[in-house]
This record gives sequence, C-alpha cells and structure tokens, in this order.
Amino acid sequence: MKFLPIIGLLVLSIPGIAQKKPLDHSVYDGWQNIAERIVSDNGAFVAFTIVPQEGDGQLYIKRKDGSTVAEIARGYNANISDNSQFLICRIKAPFKETREARIKKKRPEEMPKDSLAIVNLSTGSIQKMAGVKSFKIADENASHVAILFEKKPVAPAPKPAQGDSSARPAAPAAPRNNAEPVEEGTDLMVMNLQSGDTMVFPLVSEYFFSKKGNVLLMETSKKANDNKVKSAIVKLDLTNKTTRTVLAGFNDAKAYRMDESGGQLAFIAERDSSAKSLQKFYKLYYHKDGADSATVIVDRNTAGMPAKYTVSENAQAISFSKSGNRLFFGTAPVLPVKDTLTPEFERVSVDVWHYNDDYLQPVQLKNLQQELNKAYLARFDFEKKSVVQIGSPAFRSVMQTHEGDGAVFYGMADEGKRIATQWLGGAYMDIYAIDPVTGSRKIIQKNIKGNAYPSYTGKYLVMYNDLARKYSVYSSDNQQITALAADIKLPLYDVENDVPDEPNPYGIAGWLENDQALLIYDQFDIWQVDPAGKKASVNITNGLGRKNQLVFRNINLNREERFIKNDQQLLLNVFNRKNKGSGLKAHSMGSVFQISDIAAATLPLRISAVTKAKDADIISFGTETFERSTNIAVSSLLANSLMKEVQSATILHQPNPQQSQYNWGTAELFTWKAYTGKVAEGIIYKPEDFDPKKKYPMIAYFYERSSDGLYGYSAPAPTPSRLNIPFFVSRGYIVFVPDIWYKTGYPGQGAYDYIVSGTRAVVAKGYVDSTKLGLQGQSWGGYQIAHVITRTPLYAAAWAGAPVANMTSAYGGIRWGTGLNRQFQYEKTQSRIGANLWEKPNLYIENSPLFHFPKVKTPVVVMANDADGAVPWYQGIEMFTALRRLGKQVWMLNYNNEDHNLVERKNRKDIQIREQQFFDYLLKGEKPAKWIAEGVPAIMKGRDWGLGY
Repeated sequence: MKFLPIIGLLVLSIPGIAQKKPLDHSVYDGWQNIAERIVSDNGAFVAFTIVPQEGDGQLYIKRKDGSTVAEIARGYNANISDNSQFLICRIKAPFKETREARIKKKRPEEMPKDSLAIVNLSTGSIQKMAGVKSFKIADENASHVAILFEKKPVAPAPKPAQGDSSARPAAPAAPRNNAEPVEEGTDLMVMNLQSGDTMVFPLVSEYFFSKKGNVLLMETSKKANDNKVKSAIVKLDLTNKTTRTVLAGFNDAKAYRMDESGGQLAFIAERDSSAKSLQKFYKLYYHKDGADSATVIVDRNTAGMPAKYTVSENAQAISFSKSGNRLFFGTAPVLPVKDTLTPEFERVSVDVWHYNDDYLQPVQLKNLQQELNKAYLARFDFEKKSVVQIGSPAFRSVMQTHEGDGAVFYGMADEGKRIATQWLGGAYMDIYAIDPVTGSRKIIQKNIKGNAYPSYTGKYLVMYNDLARKYSVYSSDNQQITALAADIKLPLYDVENDVPDEPNPYGIAGWLENDQALLIYDQFDIWQVDPAGKKASVNITNGLGRKNQLVFRNINLNREERFIKNDQQLLLNVFNRKNKGSGLKAHSMGSVFQISDIAAATLPLRISAVTKAKDADIISFGTETFERSTNIAVSSLLANSLMKEVQSATILHQPNPQQSQYNWGTAELFTWKAYTGKVAEGIIYKPEDFDPKKKYPMIAYFYERSSDGLYGYSAPAPTPSRLNIPFFVSRGYIVFVPDIWYKTGYPGQGAYDYIVSGTRAVVAKGYVDSTKLGLQGQSWGGYQIAHVITRTPLYAAAWAGAPVANMTSAYGGIRWGTGLNRQFQYEKTQSRIGANLWEKPNLYIENSPLFHFPKVKTPVVVMANDADGAVPWYQGIEMFTALRRLGKQVWMLNYNNEDHNLVERKNRKDIQIREQQFFDYLLKGEKPAKWIAEGVPAIMKGRDWGLGY
C-alpha cells in the first residue's frame, strides 16, 4: 500500500481534461461511499465497508500498514473481538436476488437470507454460515460468538403424480385450533472463537451477553402443538458451560438487564393474561447467582408504588448502577381499558382539542406510542423490599450521576409550562436535586430557560441560563448556587446568532475526573473552569484560537468516557474560519498548549469520522475535498503533536476511481460586499474544464450559510429536492452558494440583500451570462426563492422546493411530521419575524411572497408534496394557484405520499431529471420536455410521465 500524501490528491491531472465526459443520470447507482469504519482495540486492523448507492457493497479488512487481511463481498455490520483476533460480520443476500424476490412478491420467509462470516485476523481464514438472523459478541472478554439462525424452511408436501390412481383422497379439514398462535424461536449456536467448539440451543427468541462476557442469557419460546415445552429464561455460564433455568412458563418477558459481572439479572414478565388481553400487568423479576429461580420483587401492590401505577413495559427503564448495588426500573399509570363492547361501526372516533392541554392534539397523536411507553424512574430498595419513586410526570427528564451510584440526581421539571412551547419552541423549567435513596426532592432553580450539565459524581450541577447568557453552578455539598466562569470576559454564547431567540452557548467539552474542573468552549478556544470558584479560569488553548481565527473542539474518542483524566491526551478538531481548512491537534492535559507553525495547523480539506483504537495510539479518519470523495486513512497519534501526519497518513482506500473519467469541478471561496455593507462569503463551483473566456449559465443555490463546507464532497446522486451541485457543474453550469445573514423582522430582505448582491458580484467577474441565471432552493431556500422573484426579474428560471408562500396562513399551520404548530418558527426561530401575527401583521404580509406575486416575471417550478411533514403542502398550492391566476409561467410537482424531502429513490431520480430538463430549457436554450411544454394530464398519469420531447 502506498503512503500517498493527501495534499497531493488535490492536484488533478491536467492532460485529457477535454476528453472527460459530463455526468449523466446513469452514474448514480455505482457511486460509492464508506458506510462503516471500525478499528481493532490494539490498532492493528481496520475494517470498513464500501457501498454503492444501489447494489452490492464490499467489506475490507486491512492492517494498519495498508496490507489486506480479507475482503468479503456484501459484508456489513462488522464487529471485532476485544482481543483483536476475530472479526464477525453479516453478509447480505445479493442485491439482484433480493430485487427479483420483491418483484415476485415473495413472502418474508421466502426472501433471500443473510449469511455470517468469522474472520481470523491473524491468518485471514474465513468461516461462513448461511441463513443467519443475527449475531452478538460481548463487549469485553469476547471469547464466544452467539449466532441466531433463520427458521428452517419447511419442505413442501409432495404432490401426487398426475393420473396416479393410487393417490389417496384429500384428508378432511383439521378441526379449528383455538390455541393462541406461537411464534417459535430458532436455533442459537454458541461458538468458542478460539477452539471452534459449539453448543446449540433450540427455540431461542432473544439472547444477550453480560458486559464481561461470562454469561449468555437466552429466552426460549413455546413450541407449536407441544404443550409440554414452556417458554423459559436460561442463563448459560460460559466459564463452565452450565445452564440454569431462571424462569419457565410465561406469556411475555422482556427488558433483560444484567449487572456488569453477570451475577444479577432483572427483567419484566407477565404470566397471567392471554395474548389478546386488553390489559396486562407486568411484574419486575430479579435473579441473583445462587438462587434457584427468579422471583417477583415489584408489582402494582408493592409498598411504595404510587396509587394506580404499575411496572412499566418500557425496556429502556431497567438498569443496574455501575456497582450493581442499585436497581432502577420504570413505573407507569394504569390506563382504563379501551371500549370494545360498542360495535366498531357505532364507535365514535374524534380528537378533542382543549385549551389547557399541555400539547396540541397532533403532537399527542404523533407521540402516542411514546406516551404509552413512558416510564417514570424508580428504584427498588432491596433492604426494605419497597419502591422508591424518583421520577414523575412533572419531570421532563431525570439525570442520574456516578453511573447510577451518585448521592444526588437532578430533575428538570416543566409541568405547567408546556403550553407555551407552541410559540416558544421550548419550555422553561424548574431544576430539582433528588435524593435517590429516599426519592425526596428540593428545588434549586426556578423558571430557567437553558441547559444543565451534572458532574460525574453529582457533586455539581452547571446551569446555563439563555436569558442571562451566563453559567452558574450548584454545589450539592453546601446547596448553594454561585456564578461560574465570571472571570471569563469573552462571550460563551453564539455571537453570530441571528434568529429572534436567545443565543445558545458554545457548550461544554466535558468534566475532569473527581469533578475538579470542567472544560467550556468560547467561539474559538477552550477554558478550564473551577466549579468551586477558587481557581482562576484558564484558557487551555492559550488564546491561539481567537488570535488566529481557529476553532478548537474536542473529539470524543471513547464512547464510554464519563470524564476527562488529568493527564489524558485530547484530540482536537481544528477549523480555520478564514480559509475553511481543517486539522487535528493532540494536546496532553496539564501541558502547555502551543502550535509552532500556525500555517500548518489546517489543510485545504475536510476531516471526518475520527476513530481511535481503544488500547493504542492509532487513529482512523477520512479526508475529503469537493474534488475527491471521503477516503479512509490511518495514522499514529503522537503526544502534543500538530497532526502533520494527516498529510502522509496511510490511505487504506479511496472510493470512486471512476470519477476520473468525468468532467468534475472546483470549489473556491468567494467574498463580496453585500447590499447591507457586510463583507459576505460564498462558494463558487466551476466546471473542471472551466474557460474564463466563455460565458456560462449560473444557478444560485442556498439555504442559510454554507461557506464553512467549502471542502465538503457531494456525490452525484438523485436529489431529495436540493441542487446536486457536481451534476450541474459537470454539465457546464457555474453554481454559486452565498451565505445569507438576517435581521429580525425582515428575512425576505436578508435573502434579497445577499443572494442578489452576490449574484451580481459573480456576474461582474465576466464569465457568467447575465441573461442565463437560475435559482434553486428547498424548504427555507424555497421560501427565499419565492420572495426574491417578487423583487427582481434578474433570474431566468427558478425552482422552489416546499416553499412557504403565505406566512399568515403558514403561521397557524402544523408540521405534520412532529405535530407541532408552526408559530414558534416565526416568533423565535428560522422564519425570523420575532413577533406574533397580531403584534406585527405588516411584517407577515411584507415577508409573504403571495402578496407580491403580481411582480413576478421569472418562470418557476414548485415542488409541494401531499405528505410533507414540515411545510403544509397547501403553501405550494397557494403559490401555484396565485401565479396561475396572475398568468405567470408556473409548474407544480406533487410526489404522492412523499415527505418534505423526497425519500423514495425512484422519486429522487425523477426530480433530478426534471430539474436538468427545466434549467437546460431556460438557461441553455434546449428543447423543453413534454411536461414543461404540455404538462401531464391526470388521464396520462402512469402512461406518460412527460419526460420525453
């Protein structure tokens, strides 16, 4: 494997550019991306998948020097044992076979099935098994793999030969079986990875390893037509290969949790009801090593259980604390049984909206299942054999500390404050300190809007107040609140916030061990702050960020990290605000932070997907530019180093070699003075074979601010309804992406000031045809297009996806994807009016394109889908019908049952073709497609989609 300088990959080969092909719609399916990346704990191996947009992928397993261990066609969902000796993965059925089975409408049991591969990383040998449903290995000491197989196919009964006189007549129909149907489990194989020894257990439906890998828990099902076989929960001790039945004979059991040692087990089960029962009462079971079987420790009659409450079915609510000394579970109110006595055709179905409801009915209905599964945190007291209730409906959340072993927990309560979320977008809250031993609570802060960050042990709770724009800290020792980081005179909140809401804080990087300090971000740098207030705050990045316009942010390299150690080596992402480059900087806590060569701090590329080996100073990461797709590389992580190694890292794989055959493009940062007087930034994308003497058509594409993504790669792909930039650039378009800044109350003016001024600034460069300018945007971008075309005839074509045309009607609309009312968007967030409709109706009208459509001269396509979950699709209808009534050139695409952004790949392919046809017609003078020239009448739907000429 070559050690290629990544910088060198930025330089494109010049000879032969003229012969390169433009991208077309046939290239999408084969374009690749890196989907999975994992590094072995010892840093010696890296596994990753390369997958096309449509088709079969490939799993690569490589050593850190770049040499290949193995390649597995269609491999995915890979996992490496913690001893770095084995990789296990699933193998997808071939794409072609699966597609053909779908075309033939085969039943689920007839569909092609996955296989499994076990790779010995030392030898590269591969063992495969067919018909695999799933597999698991333990987090630690993964000496075994558990493999659950698919149900074995039942051989079809032999058909009698045609004309066979000896064939018996059909047997009479079997009597109806009133027994409840049984969903049988399947075979589970437990394999010792070192020896290859196996054990097989039948009828397994669920299975879990303990964290330490010494216990495997299995749930086995009943057997159809055999009443002697009972459902059971079985513990397999992997150290001596013995099993113990923990519980047998139940209707349903779930939410299995073991403590870290595997010695304690808790779960919920129900043994008394039938599968069709309308009301079931689950009980909390507990088993400890040495006991004969699991016993019920909590039901709805247990001491301490709130009145009319029972054990929740929510599986996520059950957990042991880190030490195993505490067991948590969830409680939930007992709901009345649904009416089943009234015949369905006489049963009323109505939603009752009430002004005192916490949330609107659409929100309640959208979150109905979540509400039914809601669990309120409780603890079982082993000494008193009672329930200690910790959470309640008043709390939005309860934050455990010390991984469940903390002396104090914290709760955030928003009861009585939820109605205002309709227009505020979020609720104020009261913050409580909760004693997890007794369940008692004490209010520590009333009516705060912001965030809270408990320390690891729970000794401190840091709070950020959005309104005050300041941090404070609560000490559980003295139960006092004091100012935090008051000696930092720089803003710790977003100074560039331009929505009519309080700015968010830049955030917290984490707590140090023993709660001795925490790391807080400002716009550029990182500060170490003493929660006790005894030590002065220290800028651990030495102010180099602000001084050089470099943004430092910590990369969490360990998902299990709960705090930062005093001598820990951090890996910081470095972003250059001036040139948009990226870098990595290693920094050992406690040492002096310095960068000897600021110019080398970042490179002209984007860095992503940084992963570190658990037990070695080896990292894997990807780099990309607009000209080159994300690769995967490996490098050593040297103490306190500026990661110059990024430039000479071992590149394990570079996807999409076929890109070299196509006329691609370049991306450059562009600045100009906007109509507001501000120096604005944007990106200009040019064809690879750009000739400054030519005049090009140009499309302006925008949302809000995108220039920080200068080095981001975008694959040619069917679009959800945005502009696929490389596709259009490859075909001879200039694409301009301006940053837009806004003033509260005048979002439309902001769009005009930056989009139009930027467009004219690019045209002034001399290589853009000022008569062939287009606009494209989706959602908020669609709104801005609708506004801009009412202000200027500069553009010859416009494409607006999911636009809001009328803020006065959209203000009261519903975001059906969440059920939320849209008022908060206008009063507090993106739509930026900053007042309600009755306070400033003039601003709603001024910013609503609908009222200014008589001025429109630009032909425009609107996409408005009837299942849009964000913008009510009647906004598109209002825009289309208004422009049609005014005699303007307008088309509308409604993709049936589609969302705000197109989800179905077939629809994405369709809209990509139509976008090209539309802009080619109006900006290149090509012949219009039939849907543009004639439309597609409903009678022709499904017969002729109008894509021809």
